[in-house]
Order: sequence, then C-alpha cells, then structure tokens
Amino acid sequence: MRPPLFLIGFMASGKTSVGRAIAEREGRRFVDLDDVIAAMGEPVASLVARDEAEFRRREASALAQVIADDAVIATGGGAAAHGDNLARMLARGVVVALGVDVAEAQRRAAGGPARPLLGQAEALAARRAPIYRRAHAVVDTTNKSIAQVADEVTRVEGLVLATKDRGCTVVALGERSYPVTVTQAIELPAVSATRIAIITDDNVATHWLAPVRAALPVADVFTIRPGEASKSFAVYQQLCNDLVARGLDRASLIIGLGGGVVGDLAGFVAATLFRGIPIIHVPTTIVAMTDSAIGGKTAIDLPAGKNLVGAFWQPRLVACGLETLTTLPARERRAGFGELWKYALLDGPEMWRAVSACAAWAAGAEGIPAPSEMVDVIRRAIAYKAAVVGRDERELTGHRALLNLGHTVGHAIESAAAGAVLHGEAVGLGLVAAARISAAIAGARSTLADEVIDALRSSGLPADLDPWLTDEVLAWIGVDKKRAGKGLKFIVAREVGVCEPLEITVNDVGRILRPKLPA
Repeated sequence: MRPPLFLIGFMASGKTSVGRAIAEREGRRFVDLDDVIAAMGEPVASLVARDEAEFRRREASALAQVIADDAVIATGGGAAAHGDNLARMLARGVVVALGVDVAEAQRRAAGGPARPLLGQAEALAARRAPIYRRAHAVVDTTNKSIAQVADEVTRVEGLVLATKDRGCTVVALGERSYPVTVTQAIELPAVSATRIAIITDDNVATHWLAPVRAALPVADVFTIRPGEASKSFAVYQQLCNDLVARGLDRASLIIGLGGGVVGDLAGFVAATLFRGIPIIHVPTTIVAMTDSAIGGKTAIDLPAGKNLVGAFWQPRLVACGLETLTTLPARERRAGFGELWKYALLDGPEMWRAVSACAAWAAGAEGIPAPSEMVDVIRRAIAYKAAVVGRDERELTGHRALLNLGHTVGHAIESAAAGAVLHGEAVGLGLVAAARISAAIAGARSTLADEVIDALRSSGLPADLDPWLTDEVLAWIGVDKKRAGKGLKFIVAREVGVCEPLEITVNDVGRILRPKLPA
C-alpha cells in the first residue's frame, strides 16, 4: 500500500486545491485536516480565534486519526510547526511543502474564509520557513496552475519512494527534479548507460574509488590532480578528448566523485560534451555535500577570476556518503564549516545551535568519524539549498543570491590567496565581512560579527579578516561575477536567520571595512 502524501505549507499556498487534484487524478482518498478538526464540533476559524492551544491539540488528534491512511492529506498552515506532527508525517509518508510568498498568500486569502492568523503573516512565515524546509521537498507555486503544481508534487513523491534513503531531499525542478540522499556508506542506484565514466581526483581515488566501482557495471576512470588549478580550460579539454576517445556518447553517464573542484569540472564536462549528458554527483567533502554538488552550477576558472566560465546543468542524483568525511584532511573538514556557518546564518537559530554542537569535531583530530549530529546538520543545509534552487534555479528572481552570503569578499580573498586559502576558509572570512557591513548599512547589531568570529574559531577556522583587507582583494571584488556596473548585490545578515540582498558598491565595501585596519 502506498504511504500517505502530506501537503504542508503556509496559509493559502494551495494545499487543499492541489491535494484534491492529485487525489482525483490518482483515485486516492483526499483528507483536509481542517475538515476533520471541524467535525469535532467547532469551525476552525472560530476555534483558532477563541483558543489556539485547543485548536493545536485537536489538530494533533486529527492527524493521528488519518496518518495511517493511504491518502492525500492537506494540513493546516501551522500543523507541521507544532509538537511532533512533522516528525510523525515524515516517519509515515512523503511530505511536500508548497511554497508561497507572504504577499501572494495575502492576495489569495483576500475575500476568502476568515483566517485569524493572517494579521501575523510576516512573522509567522519567517518562523515557519525553516520547518517547511524539513519536508522532502519544497515545491514553489509562484505563477503555476494547480495542475502544474500537482504534477510536480507527484513527481517528487515518486522520487522519494524510489530512493533507499527515505529521509532524502528532492530538488523540485519539474521534469529535472532529483533526490539528494544522505547515507552512512556511499549508495548508488542501478544505472543504465551505454558507458559510465568516473571523474575523480588522485586523493579521493585512493580512498573511495573502489566502493563506487563495485556498485556499478564496468566504468572508465579519469583522474585529475587535486586542487583549484584543475578547474582550467586545459584540463577540461583533455577530459573531453579522453572521454570521446574512450567511446562515450550522449547516452553515457558521468559520475563526479570528489569535492567541489571535481564536481564543478565534471559538471561542466557533462553540461557541454555532446551538448549535455547525464551526471551523478558523489560528493566527498562537506562543502560539496551541502553546496557545490546541489543546484546545477558548473564552472571552470579564468585567470581573471573563479567560476567565470560555466553552465547550469542539473544532476540526476546527488549521493552523499558520510563515511567519506572520515578521510578528509583536518583542514578540509574545518573548511567545510565555513559553508555550514553560512547556512546557519541563513536558516536560523535552530541550525546555528546544531552547527555549534558539531564544532568541536571540526576542530578535532584527523580521522575521527563524524558525530551522529552531523546527519541533521547536513540535511538542514541540503534542505535550505534545495528550497532556494527550486524557487530560483538560475538566479533570475534574486532568491538564489542569498546563497552568496559571505562569498563576495570570500571569493576575492580566495582569488588573491592563489591557493593558500581554502574555499570554506575564505567564506568564513567573508561572513565576518558580511556581518560588519550589515552592522554599517542594514541595522544589524554590532555583536553579530563577534558571534560569527567566535563560531569560526570554535570550529578551528581562521577569523582574522583584517590582514586580508588589501588593495588586491578589493580589486578582485571589482571583477565579481555578480557585479553589475559599479554595483554589487551584497547579502547582508540583519540577524541569524534574517538575510537579504542589498545594493552596494565596491567602494562601499572598502570604505566600511578599511577602518577596521590598525593605524
């Protein structure tokens, strides 16, 4: 029997309409949780207005009545945010959140049934967003018909049910949707392709090539030298030539096994060879698992800067095996926390506490397996990125720009360092810069920068930004790929969990940060 499908999300996101459409199409039972609550004796709107605590008690009771049914279940906007409701839904079935902007939700709700909590919409939406992201997927409903959203939800449900990792996150992109799995050992599904090519680097191959090859039919292996220098036109051209010579064609499959450099390079090869062939990413670093392997960004570098030549090319699957973190060099492991602190600033206080709980492992000795708490941290980071990518795949609406928090100054430091600073280390320093700039132009409290510095140091990351505030670093900011004329779309953090893009100039960056230098 198929497990239930739960639809969660903010008020007026379309849960009832989409749920009914799916149930009617598939001949399944539809349940509106609010109807079950109303059948207990009082309409939902009046009960919420009279006694919200009693409403939540009845809501949990109603969920218990229907949770075992093979049905499509539309929940109320706050159901997932109270008690253990979300945990019970995730344990029993597939949970899909429908995404909607607050302004759009208010527009849809106008003139409809009474919604007592609508007046708190902004605050409620901000508080509930991290909870909605814990669903198996967030399906954006902006400018989509009920039928289109229903199609996408059904596709997500199928992908979740097809994976061994029922805790997976699906990047919801219509026909190009794909799961991101997090398991202890590397797990790959059965694949069908004319040829399979594994692209990895010499270091990763030593530890993790054997289990990946063992999970596949015959595969060709292509290794590159570790490090950013391999993201070049020369290496890209050599790989393309070698793949063609080995007999790959458009029905072949590439597997990118490694960290961010391997993923970016292998992804760009897959995006461009034969005008595009499928790729599966098997990330082996924290940065790759939580960031670079997800979202379809592929790239190689130019002398003028990082990632200036690239393409969007979504993978078919991202398969994270946490065992690979055991063999990370200590410095690489610590660098991964630069991205994790970025996600904690974006997502909110709960994730900030979760990352803090794992900081001692990051700063610890090499070869220690990741603590069990890292599973939750990595899943939260993946869920945040998946939700953003599903809403703004190609950075057209501004939502995906949030993921650049810490990267404007961080990329400049990384480029100026010419390999002496790892990506995650540079992002951490960029977060310090973002906190300082946020205090200067966005009203953030001045102590936020101190909290970021303390967090970085707790995980063994460098946190002294001032030595990097050089003319060379500012010059690199001037060629940032997100620059438009003299302006930058800079991501500020007003508070943990409250981030947004603001327009700022390169000169403003220098003006704000330079006074921090000693006289």
